[in-house]
Amino acid sequence: MLITLCYLYLWARWGPRSAALIRRTVRRLHRSRCSFTFCRCAGPAARQPAAPSPSPPFHEEQVCLRIGNKVFFTDETQFLDDLNRWSLLLISPFIYPDKLLKAEHIAFVTESISAQTDNLQKVPGSSKEIVKWSDYCSPLAYKPGEPYKLIAEASVDNFSNLGIAFMEDRLQMDNGMVPHKIVSVHLHESTLKELAQVAPSVKERSVSSTQMDEVTPTTTFGTTAKSELGVAKPAGQGEGEKLKLEKENEHEDESNSLSDKEIGSGDHHHLHLSSCRECLQLENSTIESVRFASAENIPELSDDSKLESKNDDSLARGIKGVNLTGKPPNILIYLGSEMAKAEFEQVKSILQECIDVDSYTIYQLREEQVLKDPWIDNSLLLIIATAEPISEENHKQFMKFLSTGGKILGFSSSFTFDGIQIKKKNKLKKTVRELVVSKMDSTEIKLNLLVSGCIFEEVMKEDTSKVKTLSRLNNADKDIVIVHLTYGDSGGEAILSQAHLELDINSMDVQTEEDFNLLKISNAMRYEVLKEILVSLGLSCELSEIPMLTPIYLLSSDEEIHLAFLKWLEGNVDAEGLRASSKVSLKFVSSWESKMEITPSLMPVITEMGTFSSEHFSLKAYQQNLQTKKLGKVLLFTEVTTTTMNLLDGLMLELPEEMGLIAIAGRQTQGKGRGGNVWLSPVGCALSTLHITIPLHSNLGQRIPFIQHLVSLAVVESVRSIPGYEEIDLRVKWPNDIYYSDLMKLGGVLVNSTLIETTFHILIGFGFNVNNSNPTICINDLITKFNKEQGTKLKALSADCLIARTVTVLERLIDIFQEKGPNGVLPSYYKYWVHSGKQVRLHNEEGPIAWIVGIDDYGFLQVHEEGKGVESVHPDGNSFDMLRNLIVPKH
Repeated sequence: MLITLCYLYLWARWGPRSAALIRRTVRRLHRSRCSFTFCRCAGPAARQPAAPSPSPPFHEEQVCLRIGNKVFFTDETQFLDDLNRWSLLLISPFIYPDKLLKAEHIAFVTESISAQTDNLQKVPGSSKEIVKWSDYCSPLAYKPGEPYKLIAEASVDNFSNLGIAFMEDRLQMDNGMVPHKIVSVHLHESTLKELAQVAPSVKERSVSSTQMDEVTPTTTFGTTAKSELGVAKPAGQGEGEKLKLEKENEHEDESNSLSDKEIGSGDHHHLHLSSCRECLQLENSTIESVRFASAENIPELSDDSKLESKNDDSLARGIKGVNLTGKPPNILIYLGSEMAKAEFEQVKSILQECIDVDSYTIYQLREEQVLKDPWIDNSLLLIIATAEPISEENHKQFMKFLSTGGKILGFSSSFTFDGIQIKKKNKLKKTVRELVVSKMDSTEIKLNLLVSGCIFEEVMKEDTSKVKTLSRLNNADKDIVIVHLTYGDSGGEAILSQAHLELDINSMDVQTEEDFNLLKISNAMRYEVLKEILVSLGLSCELSEIPMLTPIYLLSSDEEIHLAFLKWLEGNVDAEGLRASSKVSLKFVSSWESKMEITPSLMPVITEMGTFSSEHFSLKAYQQNLQTKKLGKVLLFTEVTTTTMNLLDGLMLELPEEMGLIAIAGRQTQGKGRGGNVWLSPVGCALSTLHITIPLHSNLGQRIPFIQHLVSLAVVESVRSIPGYEEIDLRVKWPNDIYYSDLMKLGGVLVNSTLIETTFHILIGFGFNVNNSNPTICINDLITKFNKEQGTKLKALSADCLIARTVTVLERLIDIFQEKGPNGVLPSYYKYWVHSGKQVRLHNEEGPIAWIVGIDDYGFLQVHEEGKGVESVHPDGNSFDMLRNLIVPKH
């Protein structure tokens, strides 16, 4: 009751801020063994019902938030004792209970019902971003039926994000059903043991995430603390328990979280529970404890007696990518009679970047195989990617494939059937055009693609329900370029496109810089559209497993320094060669043995350089391009790690200064960005963390924010200082990004500093795209573009070369700054930055106009507002969106 009164007071004082309230409540109470429930009710609560109605499954005292017909409330622990009727997913860590539910994770059950049976009032559609359920949790087990139930686990913040999206009607289930309840649960240890015995042979698989700028799904189990969720107390033990709300010493920055930028208009305002004096006084004087009401008010999660009768249908709705046709998971690519191997590899490559490559096999379907080989019954998907006419015999075979439940995807092909025909439009041929694509969630996106010069026209027939338009050109004629067709009674369907979804920009003959820019800006959306098409055809587009971690190799560009480092190690590791650290402990060994353990918290380091080889990193190329006095001399290289930012943590504070330390990886699985962003870094990126020391009482020591600008500048100069590469359009964007022109980001910088006495120990993490064109753009794309435009033959660059050059340039820039201060480096910085003469608005889109004039002596952006003069804008207090020319202070 007391906490409810507190929330009511805060609402009256500041207005309701649902996202902050949910997030704060879950963060504070998730360790208390209470249960959180988000559910739909019959409708908004009325103060005095006109007629008796069934009592809700909660008391009003338990309600933390009510929005329309949805309620968020807390109660005593909910338990799941019997999971015999639940089916494990292949990715479920239930199979290995020792890896389940670490301390900062929440287990929960989501109930959803068929969309056609959902009679509740829907909130009108809005521009708010749809939240996909599986992007914020790890699904563990499911129970088919009505309602359809899924057990999952999520981090504390991601569980809150799901609840926020549910309350704001933005939560979308992957199976197309309507979510009706989310309940956090505790699992008995005995239940987990039973599951481990039931499915000992199921192979565990990891689930990974794409690059996310705001929130990253929690799919790994990297925490070390034991979970309180794993073993449940007896049901009545927590009854009457009082929970002391913890006071927080630091303001929690929620600027990166899911809904802080999406809170509805009008009456939603920021809710500070512990960051302002009035809240703290209220909290200290009023919220002394919270007594949870009886668990009798929340009904047990019922067993579904209809499971057998609805099993197949519900399973089809519930599990993505399940092959219900019984066909082998083969994908065939047909390129016509004049097929070139390069074309096959091109289409195969784009598919492999979209689908779960461990679930499907991709083959060529050659012209001579169409009529002879028994491929119809042994294939799941046929891709037709040829503009040449399809023979009548082949067309019959393709239709036979559809009649057996097969799926066809057409890429600018001549194949069509039933209610659709192809019409040529020569003025469209090989031109870049804007498309409007209708997505499965009924939203639309616009993107630019190369089109074939053909469009689709519907043929007048009695039954037009089998033809659905998915995309039109954004022109006067609204020409149809992507259609969906169904065929037969066995689930056969085809999606045909006259836009080149399958072509990478490097495979196209792009004539103008404008077309190049349009295609690159749309590249990520091209992947998004293609993946949605593949999913709609029944394929799984979950990312492949996160690659296994690999050992670290100790390398050096100087044999003398290498020996000196080994000598230093002798007195700084234990008897087992272990150098302990709170983030990643390193165990130094002379050679690699397969039995050695590699985990995110313990990694072996091989000290013998003679055994090192890598297809992604050349030590020789690195040595040739590193021209420093001390920076980057000692390397820790690994093919796959979580993040290079953690590898140097246990070494940097005690290592002699002359041994410049750098960590380099071929790939990161949990790369770090500003504001807590997480990056899945693919092969082709330059990924490294460099350790430097800066005296406090020095020019740079008094202006530490400048370091990120120096590193960004060093990355750009590492390319543009090479003879012949001076005009490659690589630039810096304040405060810490590397850009192609002012259009697209292709790299960034993260700086962490620790002050020990009078010395800053600084870890500089930098990453930029060198040879990974997809899903956005890379440096070698810019070189290829420059070669086409200028007729030059500049060679592609490599990550090892550019990392070494970046470190070399950075050491020189630091020396200049220490000697001359900001004025020593600002001319070069302004030469390459994207902001010269840019006009922006301050505070919001209707705010006053200002002009960017430079950066001040401490590295902060300076703007000039007419009538008010020049003012500085700090990186941590602003979102700077170059594409919209806005500087938006975050309050």
